[in-house]
Amino acid sequence: MELRPYQQEARAAVEGQWADGVQRTLLVLPTGCGKTIVFAKITEDCVRQGQRVLILAHRGELLDQAADKIKKSTGLSCAVEKASETSLDSWYRVTVGSVQTLMREKRLNQFSPDHFGTIIIDEAHHCISDSYQRVLQYFEDSKVLGVTATPDRGDMCNLGSYFESLAYEYTLPKAIREGYLSPIKALTVPLKLDLSGVGVSAGDFKAGDLGDALSPYLHQIAEEMGKYCRDRKTVVFLPLVKTSQKFRDILCEKGFRAAEVNGESQDRAQVLADFDSGKYNVLCNSMLLTEGWDCPSVDCVVVLRPTKVRSLYSQMVGRGTRLYPGKDHLLLLDFLWHTERHELCHPASLICENEEVARRMTENIEEAGVPVDLEQAEKTASEDVVAQREEALAKQLREMRNRKRKLVDPLQFEMSIQAEDLTGYVPSFGWEMAPPTEKQVRALEKLGIMPDEIDNAGKAAKLLDRLDTRRKEGLTTPKQIRFLEQKGFRHVGTWDFQAARNLIDRIAANGWRVPYEINPATYTAPKPTDFDFDIFG
Repeated sequence: MELRPYQQEARAAVEGQWADGVQRTLLVLPTGCGKTIVFAKITEDCVRQGQRVLILAHRGELLDQAADKIKKSTGLSCAVEKASETSLDSWYRVTVGSVQTLMREKRLNQFSPDHFGTIIIDEAHHCISDSYQRVLQYFEDSKVLGVTATPDRGDMCNLGSYFESLAYEYTLPKAIREGYLSPIKALTVPLKLDLSGVGVSAGDFKAGDLGDALSPYLHQIAEEMGKYCRDRKTVVFLPLVKTSQKFRDILCEKGFRAAEVNGESQDRAQVLADFDSGKYNVLCNSMLLTEGWDCPSVDCVVVLRPTKVRSLYSQMVGRGTRLYPGKDHLLLLDFLWHTERHELCHPASLICENEEVARRMTENIEEAGVPVDLEQAEKTASEDVVAQREEALAKQLREMRNRKRKLVDPLQFEMSIQAEDLTGYVPSFGWEMAPPTEKQVRALEKLGIMPDEIDNAGKAAKLLDRLDTRRKEGLTTPKQIRFLEQKGFRHVGTWDFQAARNLIDRIAANGWRVPYEINPATYTAPKPTDFDFDIFG
C-alpha cells in the first residue's frame, strides 16, 4: 500500500525522533487521514528491525481495526492480549492489547519489562490516565508513539507532561486544501438552548444535566433539522441513551428514517450496516460512534452533546469528513448554546488555534444565517482580528512615539511580518513553558527584540528561529521595521532587507525626513529583482 505524501512524512518524522534519542513522541492526524495506516507502516519497520510491537487501545473496536489494517497493509498478523486471549508464546511480532487487560498487575508480570521494543498508543489523548500509565511505566524502556486526532490545548499540555516531542502534525485545514478530507460548511441554527444550569465534572459538562437541559428543545431541533437535513445522511450525537432514543422517535414522527444505536444494542452491527446502505438517513447515538466507526457517505453532523473538550468535538465532526463520491461538503449544524462559560466548542474550534480568531469566526457564522465554508470563515475572521490588532497597535505606537527605545516590541514585529503562528503561540511541552533562558534573552536583545514581553522559552525559541530564517532570506530586521513603521510605512516586515536599507539611506540623506515625493501609507517596496546588484555581495 503506497502512503500519501503527508503519511510518508509522518512516518519519517516519527522514526527520525526515535533515531535522535527521543523515546516518547506524538503524531497528530485529523480523523479520516489514515492514522492507522501510518502506524501500521511504522510497526512494519520496527518488526523488520527485530522488535516486538504492542498496539495499545481502550476499546475492542480500535484493536480489531488496528489488527485488520496492519494485516491488509503489511501482511503482518497480530496476537491479541485481551480478556482470556494472550500473546504469550505467540510467534507473531505484533500484539494488539486492551489497556483494561494489560493494566492488571498479574497480567503485566507475565511479561519481561523489555518484551516490547515499541509501544503504539491509538487515541493517545487517553494515555495520561492511570490505567495507561501503569502499562507504560512497566515497559519503561520501550519507544513510545502516541497517535491522536487534533487534541485541544488542555490535552496538549497534559500530553506534554508524558511525551517529549510532537513528531508531526497534519492539520484539518491542510487536509481539506490538499483534497484528502471533505470541505466543511457550518450553519448556526437560530435556536437558543439554555445550558446555564448544567454542571461540570472532570472538565466537561455533566451528561445527565445535559440530557435534562436538552429534552425540552428536542421537538424544535427536529423541526430545524427538517429544513436542512431531509436529503442528507446525518449522524446526531446526544448526551444520554434515553435522550438519543427519545430523539429518534421524534425524528421518525417528523418523517425521517431514523435509527438509534448504543452500547447495549444487540443489533448494532445490523443497524450500522442498514444506515450505511441507505435504509436509514439519520443515526442517533449517545457518544458511541466517536471512535472506531467509519461511514464516508455521512454528509451532515449534528452535535447535540455540547462539550468543552476540543478532541471530543473533533472526533464527532470527524465522522463526516471523509471523502465520498458525489459528496462536495459536510454540513455541520451548530446551535446558539446559552452558557455562562466561554470554553464551549464551536465549528471554529476545529481549525482555529487562536481564541480571538475563533470567537470572531463564531460570531460571523452566527450572523451569516446560511452555511459558511470553514476555511473562508477562518480567513475572514483572521482578517477582522488583524485589522483590530493593527488599529490597537497603531494606538500603542502613537503612545510610544515619544519614548526612545532601542529595542522593538515583539508584538510590533509579529504583526509587521504577519506571523499568526507567533502571535497566537501557546506552549505545549514542559521546556516550552519555562521562562526564557539568559542565552535566549541576550540573543533577542542583540537582534533588536525587547525580551521583557516574552514570558516562555518556547516563544523565545520560535522567535529566534524566525529571525534566523529571515536573515538567511534577506528580509528586514526588527530595527528597520521599527524605524520605517514609525515613519508611517506599512507591513515593513514583508519587505526585502536591501529595499528597506536603500529607503532608510534616502531618508537619512534628506535630514531624517521622508522625501516629499514618497507617501508612506501607499509606498510599495521594490522586489529583489528590481535591484541591479547582489544584496549579499
